[in-house]
Amino acid sequence: MLSRRGVPFASLAAGAAMTKAHARASQPATPVNFEVPLHACDCHTHIHGDVEKFPFFAGRVYTPEPASPDEMAALHKALHIERVVIVTPSVYGTDNSSTLFGMKARGVTARGVAVIDDKTTEARLDTMQLEGFRGIRINLATGGISDPDVGRARFTAAVERMKARGWHVQLYTTLPMISAIKELVLAAPVPAVFDHFGGLEASLGLEQPGFADLVALVKSGKAYVKLSGAYRSSKLAPDYQDMVPYARALIAANADRVVWGTDWPHPDSSHVEGRKPRDTAPLYQIDDGRLLNQLPVWAPDADVRKKILVDNPARLYGF
Repeated sequence: MLSRRGVPFASLAAGAAMTKAHARASQPATPVNFEVPLHACDCHTHIHGDVEKFPFFAGRVYTPEPASPDEMAALHKALHIERVVIVTPSVYGTDNSSTLFGMKARGVTARGVAVIDDKTTEARLDTMQLEGFRGIRINLATGGISDPDVGRARFTAAVERMKARGWHVQLYTTLPMISAIKELVLAAPVPAVFDHFGGLEASLGLEQPGFADLVALVKSGKAYVKLSGAYRSSKLAPDYQDMVPYARALIAANADRVVWGTDWPHPDSSHVEGRKPRDTAPLYQIDDGRLLNQLPVWAPDADVRKKILVDNPARLYGF
C-alpha cells in the first residue's frame, strides 16, 4: 500500500520514535534493480535534527524540514546500503552536533564530514577523529561565493589544517571555482573531494568551461568526485539521462576516485523569490531507488560499481 505521496508505508515504518514532524523526507518508491555489493556506502547525506536540540545557524540562507536517523536507516535498508557518510549542512554553521547525533545512531558504519572555523581547536579535531569524522567541508555554492581569491584562500587554509591528520577537504562549488583552484589541488598533500558532480550544468555540454579541469583532477588521483545530487545539475527528472555522459567521463578518467551518494534528505537551498531564510524550504521528493538504479547505466561493470560503492569509500573515509 502506498502513502499519499506514492511511497510504500513499509518504507516509512522506521519505528515508534518517528512523528509526523519527522515524516517528510523522501523514501525509495522504486526497488533496486541490481545486486548492491556488501558494505556499500552512501557518501553524501545530512541529518536535520530536532530544532530544540539542534538549533539552526542564525546566518543560514535556508531552513530545511527535519530528517531523522530513523528515516535514514529506513532509506538505506530499502537501498541495501550498509555504510553512510553524514555531512554537516550549511544550516548549522560550524555546529556539528546534529551530524554526530546521526553518526552515533549508525555506530561503526558511519563517518562524518564536519564544518569548522578558526575557533575550532586542534584538541577538538582530535576528539572528532575519535568520533569518526574524516574530512571538513567548504561550502561555497550555497552562499553564492564565486570569487576565485576567496576560494583559493579558504582551500589553502583548510589544507593547512588537515595535512597533519590526513583528512580530506570537501568542496561544494562550481566548475569555474574548480578551475581556479586546480593547481592548488594538484599540489595539496591531502585529497580534495568535489560534491555533486562538481557543480556542472548538464545542459551546457561536455565542453563547458571547467569540466575538463574536473576530469583532469580526478584522473590525476588528487581529487575525488561524488556522483551525487544529479537533480541539482539536470532538469530531466526522474532519470536525468543527460547526466550519463558526465558520469561515464568521470568514471573513465579514474574509477578509483569516484564515489556515490544520495544527497538525502534532498534539501532545497536554492533562492526562491519571496522565501526568506527562516521560512521552511520543503525537501525535494526524490526517488532514491530510481536514482541508485542509474549507477549501472553509468557504470555497467560490476567490479567498477564495487569500487565506487565499497572500495573507494573505504579508502577515503577509513571504514
